[in-house]
Amino acid sequence: MNHEAMSGLTKAELLTMARQRNIAGRSSMNKAQLIDALATDSSGGDNDSDDAASATEVVDGLPPINIPGISPTDRARARIRRDELTDRLAALIDGDRHCPWTSIEGHPCGLPVLVGSDRCGLHTPGVIEDMAIPLAGHLGFSTWPTLWRHLSLATYDIDSFGLDPVVAEMAWHILNGLYYDYFRVEVEGIEHVPMSGGAVLAANHGGAALPYDAAMLGLAVLNEAPSPRRVRVIGTEIFNMLPTVSHLYRKVGAAYATRDDARELLRRNHLLGVFPEGERGFMKPVWEAYRVGRLGRGGFAEIAAEASVPIVPVAIVGSEEVHPAVMVSKRLARLVRLFFPDQRVDEIAVALNPIPLPIRWKIRFLPPVAPSSDGRPPDALELLERSEDIRQSIQHALDDMLATRKTAF
Repeated sequence: MNHEAMSGLTKAELLTMARQRNIAGRSSMNKAQLIDALATDSSGGDNDSDDAASATEVVDGLPPINIPGISPTDRARARIRRDELTDRLAALIDGDRHCPWTSIEGHPCGLPVLVGSDRCGLHTPGVIEDMAIPLAGHLGFSTWPTLWRHLSLATYDIDSFGLDPVVAEMAWHILNGLYYDYFRVEVEGIEHVPMSGGAVLAANHGGAALPYDAAMLGLAVLNEAPSPRRVRVIGTEIFNMLPTVSHLYRKVGAAYATRDDARELLRRNHLLGVFPEGERGFMKPVWEAYRVGRLGRGGFAEIAAEASVPIVPVAIVGSEEVHPAVMVSKRLARLVRLFFPDQRVDEIAVALNPIPLPIRWKIRFLPPVAPSSDGRPPDALELLERSEDIRQSIQHALDDMLATRKTAF
């Protein structure tokens, strides 16, 4: 294809061609540079050997992960998925134009603008709180000097819940190492996540040490959905009590587990991530793995009904095996309550492995449960019935996913 023919293509189409030919640096190129690179490239496409070879390349500063149980095919597939994400995100940014915003001190912004806008993601009101569009056009350590400049100069505002889009983007890039390379997360049913308006994503809980499932749930929507919407996960009290952790927890977009925060997030049309099993789900012993307990008292269903938003049940396989708990201890729970009296925990799970196991994850988004159409607020019995229906749908999905899984690794 010659220059004239390629000039009639969109930047997204050119990025797809560049990915197929494995052209290095394509995500940072503008349209003219893409055309020149494609015109001078004679490979005409890539093949399986190129994919396998790319598995050993450095991914924007991240060295290849050589871990027993993670095959070269897995690493090659992870690289391909990263490239697909890069191309999808780059199509949301117009790299040929730059944001004209200037601070009071005279510092220019300089970031590329959003497609269809004259401002960047940081300085377009109402965008960055719900959409996670890479500010420089792509994710990577190469963008961190630019991001750090905006962070140090404080050229933007955080939202009322503490979300810092720069910190959240850095965390997104780092955690994608777990998502793509280590846990190799596979996603089904992403089309059930609404791309506009509020919704409650209700998932089974696991982890036994850290909230991996909350991170992977958010990344699944960021990495796989047509539009990279943020999932504002609400978390237990302890993550809001620990020094440094509590600040970072808020900065990456999470919120405190209170009804007021949840209601306000839905009022602002955000995606709300909840784990209604609570601490009991988080502290499951290994012999209760993937047995979905009672989803609280139906509070998440009540909040969704009040906001008239759908509930999307989510089944997650992998989280409950990362740190398999060999026992649970009430004495440790009393020790935690001694230092954190407000922490509601009756038992603490004890796992033998300090390093998370490289479990292969699968996340399935189920068809949404629509809010009541008669406008009448549901009573307590209806809320409990709806909560139980959602629990059973998650349990059936987990049973199906486990029955078809060949190996945990």
